[in-house]
Amino acid sequence: MDSAKSILKSNIWKMYIFRFFISLHFIAGVLIPFFLDWGRISFFQIMVLQSWFVLWVLVLEIPTGAIADYWGRKKALIIAAMLHAIGVLVYVSVQNFYVFMLGEFIWAFGLAMMSGADESMIYDSLKVTKQEKLSKRILGRYGSVEMLGVMVGAPIGSLIAATLGLRWTMLLMSIPFSLAFLIALSLKEPIIRKTKEGVKYLETLTKGVRYFYSHKVLRILTFDGISIAVLAFLIIWTYQLLLLDLKLDIMYFGAVTAMLTGLQAVIMSNFGLLEKIVGSRKNYLTISAIIPGAGFILLGFSKNVVLSIILILLIAGFGISRYILVSNYMNKHIKSNIRATVLSAASMLESLGLAIMYPLVGLLAEWSLNYTFIIIGVLIIFATVVSRVEERHLID
Repeated sequence: MDSAKSILKSNIWKMYIFRFFISLHFIAGVLIPFFLDWGRISFFQIMVLQSWFVLWVLVLEIPTGAIADYWGRKKALIIAAMLHAIGVLVYVSVQNFYVFMLGEFIWAFGLAMMSGADESMIYDSLKVTKQEKLSKRILGRYGSVEMLGVMVGAPIGSLIAATLGLRWTMLLMSIPFSLAFLIALSLKEPIIRKTKEGVKYLETLTKGVRYFYSHKVLRILTFDGISIAVLAFLIIWTYQLLLLDLKLDIMYFGAVTAMLTGLQAVIMSNFGLLEKIVGSRKNYLTISAIIPGAGFILLGFSKNVVLSIILILLIAGFGISRYILVSNYMNKHIKSNIRATVLSAASMLESLGLAIMYPLVGLLAEWSLNYTFIIIGVLIIFATVVSRVEERHLID
């Protein structure tokens, strides 16, 4: 028994390594130049591609979550890593919008397979070893590892782009994705007792979806987390466009991305401390939404490179990291045997929000990038004001 628990404990550090490799995105620092210069498509087309991507994530989220619950989190993660590597190879094969759509579909399938399964692997490993009280810290660190992967990969990607070209920046990501595949093969599946309803795949699927939509607190947490997350995440697709407008050399894009992700990592690793500093868990959720909202509005008026970079860092640091914390609180309200399915239901709503926002932001940004930032900021402030999250919903 002790040996089995030791193996399950090893899942935690293996998942850290898995997340690092799957997040080692060399392209992150030069993503917009890759599409505009190498891909030869417009910013609006970039946003259409991303909408296509998240629509497929939306379609695939629930069935892949049920697969993880029924056939196992390990198998889901193995398939996810494999699809990530294949997607890269497809993407760099031809400079064609429709080939890019195929690559995005493959990546969407891979992300959907991983969504819910990775956090479930961690949480259930902790639960079996009776360490679930550590979930906030562990999940926070897990999210930080994702940011670390981007933080390390982005400057390397800028260097690759400057020396070998933008195509190689994308192509070389197949290496870390393949390493993530090998790590997934070594994971140990946590054995969670299944109820009779969990015996069949279809019943696993329907039970998880019903549970999500009938749980009032989960719905409240999901709206709060997703509304802010969707809007804050738009900084990822607009900040490089702003830096291009401000005439910043592409060599520095990777450094900005590294700082952006580094701040997220620091925040994710210190959720508990930040909550203590501001007085309560609810206070932190409110403040971590107001900061990116105000940041977007100020960014709409900024003409200074240094000030713009500072605002970009604050928006991403607090806004994007916030959903990891909300997800931790959601986990406290979900049964283990349907956890991946329920989390996938929440991710499905996030995907729907992004699918709607991406083309709109593409059109708005081609009209006026400054006004786009102001509109996003106002929407974040509005979502914060109407949120119904209460302190009692945030179980530690």
